[in-house]
Amino acid sequence: MELPLVSGVDGSETSLRAVDWAVDEAALHGLPLRLVYASGWEQYEGAAPTLGLGRPSDRARADSIAETAAERARRRCPDVDVSVEVMPEDAVTALLNEGRNAQALITGERGRRGLTGLLLGSVSRVVAARAPCPVIVVRGDRAGIEGVHGRILVCVGEPERGGAAIRFAFHEAGARGCDLVAVHAWRCPSHDRADHSRTAGEPHLYWKARAATLIDEAVAESVRDHPTVRLRSAAVEGTAAKVLVQRSAAADLIVVGAHRRRSHVGLRLGRVAHTLLHHSDCPVAVVPPAARSFETPRLTS
Repeated sequence: MELPLVSGVDGSETSLRAVDWAVDEAALHGLPLRLVYASGWEQYEGAAPTLGLGRPSDRARADSIAETAAERARRRCPDVDVSVEVMPEDAVTALLNEGRNAQALITGERGRRGLTGLLLGSVSRVVAARAPCPVIVVRGDRAGIEGVHGRILVCVGEPERGGAAIRFAFHEAGARGCDLVAVHAWRCPSHDRADHSRTAGEPHLYWKARAATLIDEAVAESVRDHPTVRLRSAAVEGTAAKVLVQRSAAADLIVVGAHRRRSHVGLRLGRVAHTLLHHSDCPVAVVPPAARSFETPRLTS
């Protein structure tokens, strides 16, 4: 059985833009789309939380929000199999549970209250930090969301940490028929800026060449698997977060590995993914190390 794409809805304009993006993505990959409304969105919006869906008015409102989103998706892409469900859970719990049997989770950047960086944004960040499948946060300017650039970026870190993200990016670029740019940001350590025999007095050349080699090694397997994908390498001096945010203005999607770390509040994303979720000009896909591409369905108990 094909696993669906899952998109969280809450009635906000940003979540409806995410539904539009999700149904286009489902059509692109020939996948079903499942829309989920969690009655606990209010916990992340500064409003008094509702206790499930006990009152008829609560249920009617939830059903209306969910069905409105479903009808919008069906009108946009009639060929996509769209289903919808209302759940009496908080948003994070609902989406993480759905992510166990989803190809990917798709969310908007913030919720109904519209406070940048908060609210639904907190949901998307927590889900991106903990989901077992890729999480795509639909954010950015109109051009990036509508996919007019014909370009996907993938952040290449150390090869052993970025394999799943690279496979995801290649598969996405192949399905879209667009260019893929593999980006590795490098910096010449201050202690290595002095004369060095391996670089004949120009240590930055060594670090740039090292970055180019790292990209080639990281993408080699995916290049063999996707020979038609138009790939460009970009070894760029600077920090990864800054380089990717700058280049996001000319991209339709940025793919980054979910380099998670533990803190006193639980799992948290690494700095690059966290920065992109706040500042990217296009949608961001956060891919955990164990995620598989759309080509290989996953079933979990």
